[in-house]
Amino acid sequence: MVERIVEAARVVLVRDGYDSFTTNRVADEARVSPGSLYQYFPDKSALVTEVMDRWSAEISDRVAASLAGAGPVDVQNPGTVRSIADALLTALEVDAGLLRIVWEELPAVRHRAAQHALELRVRELLAVYLSASGVTAGDPAARAWVIVMAVENVAVRWVLDQPRITREALLDEFTALAGGYGPRG
Repeated sequence: MVERIVEAARVVLVRDGYDSFTTNRVADEARVSPGSLYQYFPDKSALVTEVMDRWSAEISDRVAASLAGAGPVDVQNPGTVRSIADALLTALEVDAGLLRIVWEELPAVRHRAAQHALELRVRELLAVYLSASGVTAGDPAARAWVIVMAVENVAVRWVLDQPRITREALLDEFTALAGGYGPRG
């Protein structure tokens, strides 16, 4: 029942937008009574929070799996950087409709904590991999922050705005950006 309600909430949120999102619409979409919905979620806010938490976890898990599967991260290796950036794009594209709601419609206080938690998880993983890659100069945490913030923001805008930049060209730019963080003596 909870899964059906949460999936319905996600559908309604993407289809109708945040301002038109209501518990009654979610109950209709889930084909449950409003009373049944309220047994699990006391209000609109609780539903939106659950959808956002799950969505953030999905993206985080996809990117973390990509990082774990990539082996040691070598920012000088274009293939490694490219595969990680590609994984982020793919994770964001899976539900571009929900991404648009999160970035453009939800009040910032509604999603900022989840966004920061996701960014922190990816930054921590990347910092560990950067440290393990043999880059000894500089601060791996600072390097990870810059790379994650730049790539995340550009990737989100690319998915939402659909500019006349091919995926391959964007991946080339991400690779060049990260390549600037090679070993420094």
